Amino acid sequence: MATAEFGKAVRRWRDQVSPETAGLTVGGQRRAPGLRREELALLAGISVDYVTRLEQGRAANPSTQVVESLARALRLSAAERAHLFLLAGLALPDPETVPTYITSSVQRVLDRLTGTPVAVYDASWTLLLTNPPHVALMGDPPARHTNERNGVWRHFLGSGTPARRTPEAMHAYETALVTDLRTAAAQYPADQRLRKLIADLRAESARFAALWDSGAVSRREAARKTIDHPQVGSLTLDCDVLTVAGSDLRIMIYTAEPGTEDAERLAILTVLGSRTLVG
Repeated sequence: MATAEFGKAVRRWRDQVSPETAGLTVGGQRRAPGLRREELALLAGISVDYVTRLEQGRAANPSTQVVESLARALRLSAAERAHLFLLAGLALPDPETVPTYITSSVQRVLDRLTGTPVAVYDASWTLLLTNPPHVALMGDPPARHTNERNGVWRHFLGSGTPARRTPEAMHAYETALVTDLRTAAAQYPADQRLRKLIADLRAESARFAALWDSGAVSRREAARKTIDHPQVGSLTLDCDVLTVAGSDLRIMIYTAEPGTEDAERLAILTVLGSRTLVG
């Protein structure tokens, strides 16, 4: 019964969310005003077949990650999200674990930044969402549920980013990353994924281990990054990180000084994408 009710709720909310509300650009006539299954699947980062089976009550025991992704894609309120977890037979995420839910109010802010590269991370620097200008600037986001999705792991052990930094800026950046993980570990002591991430980084990255074991602490400052882009050339951009009170979400925003060549190149990049948010 719970499986069937979960599917009915997903279908009902899907029918109530317009593509425009979900950050999608659509054209032409549509038979129904709500999201199509393939659109919900895209926004939630799951397969269309799985959405179909969920809605038809043929897929039991959706994971916490799936329910959270559906709640975000459907723009559910806090009460609606809690109800969806209840229908899935799951407890809401422990308040002592890193929050990953993007509230509808934060989502509305993101919807208004369609001409600016934006990425949203959780407190452990795991990527939750990017928009098309960010994809155009930094490349496609890593696949879900991979280590590359975490910015700290990607920096110390993975592919890194296209941004260039001076040695001084690199040291400050790395120290800030370690500080952020140290703070998150203290604030969310029950988060097993975060504990494993830190253990893996200490075991596999001598640089991370040295910074961690030294007790190095720094405060994150606004930064300027130079990015060598294959299509428009070099851009030097301001990178600001806004923290959402109550959830510790990090909204990373790239901007350029108006009237500069960097601004012109950034404007060219912003027209390469659509409004679709990429999870």
